[in-house]
Amino acid sequence: MMDQIIRDEARLRILQALAQEVDERLTSSSIEKALKELYWIARGRAFIHAEMDYLAEIGAVRVILAGDVRIAELTERGKRHLERTLLLEGVQRPDRQGA
Repeated sequence: MMDQIIRDEARLRILQALAQEVDERLTSSSIEKALKELYWIARGRAFIHAEMDYLAEIGAVRVILAGDVRIAELTERGKRHLERTLLLEGVQRPDRQGA
């Protein structure tokens, strides 16, 4: 149960981190660092890759492979989840702005 809560939150935090980037893209190592430093979710690369894959499966991100590097890019579905106009299963719902 707790593992699923952490996964759901990590997926939300990945989308939020991508939304903060000018090009809405981050490498898996940058995502791993952001989760650890900003949200205290310290998990290894395999965890990050699994969550990127899940988000890609539901259409929230696009995963680009550049050699050994994995890059996540926010999609319109991912943006809509952050705006609360679409609910993605398995991704924690973001708080209302100003709430």
